[in-house]
Amino acid sequence: MATETDTDARPHVLFLCVHNAGRSQMALGFFEHYAGDRAVGTSGGSEPADQVNPVAIAVMAERGIDISKEYPKPWTTVGLQAADAIITMGCGDECPYYPGKRYEDWELTDPKGKDLETVRAIRDDIEQRVIGLLESLGVPVTTRA
Repeated sequence: MATETDTDARPHVLFLCVHNAGRSQMALGFFEHYAGDRAVGTSGGSEPADQVNPVAIAVMAERGIDISKEYPKPWTTVGLQAADAIITMGCGDECPYYPGKRYEDWELTDPKGKDLETVRAIRDDIEQRVIGLLESLGVPVTTRA
């Protein structure tokens, strides 16, 4: 994975939610899947959980994307400064704001405690938003079997 540096010309996107255990992890999984090495993605939370939501891991595995090795982490000032786009998901005032950055707030249901069907719908919504984001950044979307 690429490091956060000022010399990396690829678009850098930071996905933020409160616990960095569900929505932002699924978004990062789709982002890396579709962008390949043409863009850099990271994720973080204002109050990281102790593990990634097992249901999120399961529904992503259904799509052939393994997020089981990921772990919730806090957002960092370095990550915020490096990001070209910051995507927030339900963290409201807890999410940091840096003037001059592109921000999008994706209103998504928190998958915590939800059943498989509900989390699948959240996953599918996230996938479409990630594809749209990549297209808006001019990053070719790779379709993988």
